Amino acid sequence: MTQAVKVIEDCPIADIPLMMDQTDEPVIFRGACLQWPLVQAGLNSAKAAADYLLSFYQDTPVTAYYVEPKYKGRVFYNEQVNGFNYQAAQLNLKQVIEKLFAHQDDALPPSIYMGSTEINHFLPGLAAQNSLQLESIKPLTSVWLGNQSRIAAHFDFPQNLACNVVGKRTFTLFPPEQVGNLYIGPMEFAPGGQEISMVDFDNPDFDKYPKYKDALAAAKTAELEAGDVLYVPSMWWHQVSGIEPFNVLITHWWRDTPAYLGRPNNALAMAMLSLRSLPKAQRQAWKAMFDHYIFDHDDDDVSHIPKEAQGMQTKPLDELNARKLRADLINKLKR
Repeated sequence: MTQAVKVIEDCPIADIPLMMDQTDEPVIFRGACLQWPLVQAGLNSAKAAADYLLSFYQDTPVTAYYVEPKYKGRVFYNEQVNGFNYQAAQLNLKQVIEKLFAHQDDALPPSIYMGSTEINHFLPGLAAQNSLQLESIKPLTSVWLGNQSRIAAHFDFPQNLACNVVGKRTFTLFPPEQVGNLYIGPMEFAPGGQEISMVDFDNPDFDKYPKYKDALAAAKTAELEAGDVLYVPSMWWHQVSGIEPFNVLITHWWRDTPAYLGRPNNALAMAMLSLRSLPKAQRQAWKAMFDHYIFDHDDDDVSHIPKEAQGMQTKPLDELNARKLRADLINKLKR
């Protein structure tokens, strides 16, 4: 029911930024990181890849998750949606890998999963030959590893170049406008801290979630082999499935605006507080305001105001005005 993500063959790593600039959809760069030492170790054996990773490890505890076999790798809520179906703990990475290999031959293994783990802090030196060295972006680079797992559809504000370095993964991606068809769960309480789709992708209940059929019609699937790089544009919803008994992913997240501008999630939370409960007519009036000032604005909108008087409407918003705006918001929220 889904379409395949576009594949680009034989793209040099240095050309990836140019290719990303030419699209607003996901793209697979087939084999772009195939020559990395970690990828080559994994093609030799899972144990060789694990040993290579551990050669950089300095015993800093990592956060790992354990999901009982009955959940078939699905990282999710408990039945009451007041907790989660997994246990989390701070462990030595050596322990995590030992547990993974202890269950590698199980017909129905527990899911053991280490989520986003910053590469330079936890595995110093690994990034030198096993990450994308692109001058045009300054990403946060992280390592993910585990066995068979199913991570529900969620979105990330940063853009992402996800390098599948060991094992196989499947990404199912949905355009941002499909949010209304994905049946999103609680916003302030979610696995990993980011709201997720409540639909079980591998066993969707179309009676309970009928609009999910429309989401699937718009979805794209990326089947990743070791050495493939997937570009995930900002705000695209994506479900991720780890396929093999040992899988490793290295992600590169970056944003297109300075960090001092904050996260758009904060604006959405403010709107939930002050706009969502208004009568519909007032919400529509504010929608027109947002369209004018935010979503449809252009440089001519403020050309009638002297540059030095544009304040928060300055484009691009500089750090001084951003700090003034943030301070003003904090003071108003205290009232």
